[in-house]
Amino acid sequence: MVQSLDRSQGRAGGVSAGAIGDHGTFTGNRALQIEEPLIFEMGQPGRCGVDLPEPAKVKDRLNGLRRTGEIGLPGLSEPQVVQHYTRLSQKNYAIDMGVYPLGSCTMKHNPRINEKVARLPGIGDLHPLQPVSTVQGALELIDRLAHWLKSLTGMPAVAMSPAAGAHGEMCGMMAISAALEARGERAQRKVVLAPESAHGTNPATAAALGFTVKPIPANDRGRVDLTALKAALGPDVAAIMLTNPNTCGLFESDIVEISKAVHAAGAFFYCDGANFNAIVGRVRPGDLGIDCMHINLHKTFSTPHGGGGPGAGPVVLSAALAPYAPYPWIVKDGDKWRVAEDGAKVEGAPLGRLKAFHGQMGMFTRALAYIMSHGADGLKQVAEDAVLSANYVMAALKDTMSPAFEGPCMHEALFDDSFLKDTGVSTLDFAKAMIDEGYHPMTMYFPLVVHGAMLIEPTESVAKEDLDQFIGTLRSLTTKAKTGTAAEAFKAAPLYAPRRRLDETLAARKPILRWRSSNNPPETDPVKQAAE
Repeated sequence: MVQSLDRSQGRAGGVSAGAIGDHGTFTGNRALQIEEPLIFEMGQPGRCGVDLPEPAKVKDRLNGLRRTGEIGLPGLSEPQVVQHYTRLSQKNYAIDMGVYPLGSCTMKHNPRINEKVARLPGIGDLHPLQPVSTVQGALELIDRLAHWLKSLTGMPAVAMSPAAGAHGEMCGMMAISAALEARGERAQRKVVLAPESAHGTNPATAAALGFTVKPIPANDRGRVDLTALKAALGPDVAAIMLTNPNTCGLFESDIVEISKAVHAAGAFFYCDGANFNAIVGRVRPGDLGIDCMHINLHKTFSTPHGGGGPGAGPVVLSAALAPYAPYPWIVKDGDKWRVAEDGAKVEGAPLGRLKAFHGQMGMFTRALAYIMSHGADGLKQVAEDAVLSANYVMAALKDTMSPAFEGPCMHEALFDDSFLKDTGVSTLDFAKAMIDEGYHPMTMYFPLVVHGAMLIEPTESVAKEDLDQFIGTLRSLTTKAKTGTAAEAFKAAPLYAPRRRLDETLAARKPILRWRSSNNPPETDPVKQAAE
């Protein structure tokens, strides 16, 4: 865990230790908001929640590397540990607490039925090294999910093993590279086109594979400039990496013409599937001429999101790229399932293995449970409701905030910061004030093509009355900012969070990753300086 604050700093914008929080309470607590020290500060030497026997005396083989000092872990009783982590969990905003408006992240509800299914005996206790004869049901489950993903995208093949969206991008672009190699064109086709609004992982993936990235500008409607795109196409272009709906929350209306132009130039069309939640059940990417697309199961199909994993990013492939899908392949021989591992003879030329074993089984199970509980008609409604929610937000706020582009949006409502002009309130100030109102801020300052961007994605999971309260909160904050007299109040926010505002840039660039007692402080503490 990154140590973000010293115990004596940052409670209220750099107040002294004697005025911690200063809420008129002896403890520094505010009712059920309990002040929580670092776990190292709570620890006492010799205290332990478990009674362990002395280990037997043995001769070690550490060759002089035996530890000479304490390991440095805090000593706590079991109740202290439980209380500490419970209190920490209550300081973290979550989708189970309220509206989570992050755009381009799709923080949707994770139905509990998914969790029950993932824990069923025979699924939750699987091991990847079990004999194939004992996991026939698991292999069928993977194949069933693959069938749904192919059906929903209109693609003939899918690689199931990629571990996340960026990993899926790598898989798709490696398949494109392999196809170009088979055509004898990999050496000449070194350029990948990427719209300026692309997710940052798109150009990073292309560059990691040795391609040169060429940006394509947007037009005044927030879509790809078709004329600029066609001008950039040539015999040196390997592929375009495009998100649709794009990062501005808009459908690329020229998508079919873009596809035709890219293919006419001998290149491939990679689609970033991060926003598939907006079109699932309504549009099949394969019908639009897309050659490959990764699918973030945590965005479209409700598997848990964030926290460092686990993730799953299956990649659907067109007929031209299907032969290069990586190992393993799930194959059915008669009524038996098997796993085609590295080197196995299959009807293709797999590009190799990208990940250990067969993919993320827990995420597959949750995604399939979500798909099957909704059915084809329900998945179509998911997209329709997500788009309806975003347009409801856009329509309710466009008279007081400033939409980045004219017209309806897809699943995300994008605003710029021009409504804050001359108020002295920045996008960041506005975000911090939202925390005091009990909301996680929307995505701020992204996409980069929009100045002071505020990207809101309410998803299909949010009730209308909750959207109404969220809208009312933003209208209230906007009205307050436009008075021209509230800039200092905004800059002081958040006032009611457990910690006040810090210099997050400095903390990110110079994080303190090791706790030190007051008897052994680091020479410099940039986060403490930020708090001061």
